[in-house]
Amino acid sequence: MELMMLALNTLLIAGVSTDNTLNILAEPQKKLIEFGWDEPGTEFMREHVSEMEQTPFDGCIFHVNYKKNGGSTGSFTWECWGKKTFTEDELKSAVDDLKNTKFTKFNYNFLRFNVAPGDVDWFDDFTPIITNAKLASKVAKNGGVKGILFDIEQYNSQLFDYSKQRDHATKSWDEYAQRVRKRGQEVMKAFQSEYPDVTIFLTFGYCLPYVQMEGKRSLAEVNYGLLAPLLDGMLDVALPNVKIVDGFELAYSYKDTSNFAPGYKMMSEDVLKIVGADHKKYKSVFSLGFGVWMDYDWRGKGWDITDFSKNFYTPAEFEATVHTALKTADEYVWVYTEEPKWWTASGNSDKLPKEYADAVMRAKKQ
Repeated sequence: MELMMLALNTLLIAGVSTDNTLNILAEPQKKLIEFGWDEPGTEFMREHVSEMEQTPFDGCIFHVNYKKNGGSTGSFTWECWGKKTFTEDELKSAVDDLKNTKFTKFNYNFLRFNVAPGDVDWFDDFTPIITNAKLASKVAKNGGVKGILFDIEQYNSQLFDYSKQRDHATKSWDEYAQRVRKRGQEVMKAFQSEYPDVTIFLTFGYCLPYVQMEGKRSLAEVNYGLLAPLLDGMLDVALPNVKIVDGFELAYSYKDTSNFAPGYKMMSEDVLKIVGADHKKYKSVFSLGFGVWMDYDWRGKGWDITDFSKNFYTPAEFEATVHTALKTADEYVWVYTEEPKWWTASGNSDKLPKEYADAVMRAKKQ
């Protein structure tokens, strides 16, 4: 409180009006989140948090494993959207790990909850999925993390493509959309039931089906069309203190930093054409962010750790991209990597040149 009052007095002395001063103080600090192939589990974070906190990030996306009978482990993150109902006992070790992780500045972490295996139709029994969503939020809340990374990518099945639904020949788009919206309400209620002020981080929001429509196709014709009614349902029941982040993965290749402003406009204005929920609530609940990919197109261009000119982004270009993303976003930006690893079991990074790490650090500090 003393720091806030000091900042308030400083701004007032500088001639900033009281209303503007309060607005400045209320603005959220920008957060930089790590998400990639070096995604940690809860045990890894407990053992390596000190190294992780030396990076430029404010937190990361992490996965949760569960204990099987006999002592082996399975992936809750990759099995939660299916027919298996998980129990608290199966995830107890994950909660214990999180409670015993000595976070100091690494406080914006998100439990990854995938729509996998995705072997359930929207008209099937959703009890296991709803139960698992509630359990995920309980682990996040009890573990002291910021929220849920709700990964809607169709890894295993085309659950958002109306033409791929089991009963699409006998059930109309409207029937499926109505059912999916109901499921969105149920999933959101489950997330909120244990964590009333949870932050739900999406890699994509309405922007993905909006872009796929290309201004001429309907939601029924694109392969992420049913994502829109799912988000409508989540918005319908979102509590006042809940936040949903559109991570806007479309910014992965934004080497031209002038693309960020139109990207923000797309999320804030253009997508309202397909938002079926209350538009005022959309603007109050959704936080607009960006995802940027350091080793973008490494399969095509490669990832060279000595000759940076061969990479999609040079360190300077990536610094400009991350800086502009942070400047433009409401609050959250995430950095994705595949070949470069910010942390490993050895405690060191891998295939991550110091020039790139320093570039991200400078972008964060500007």
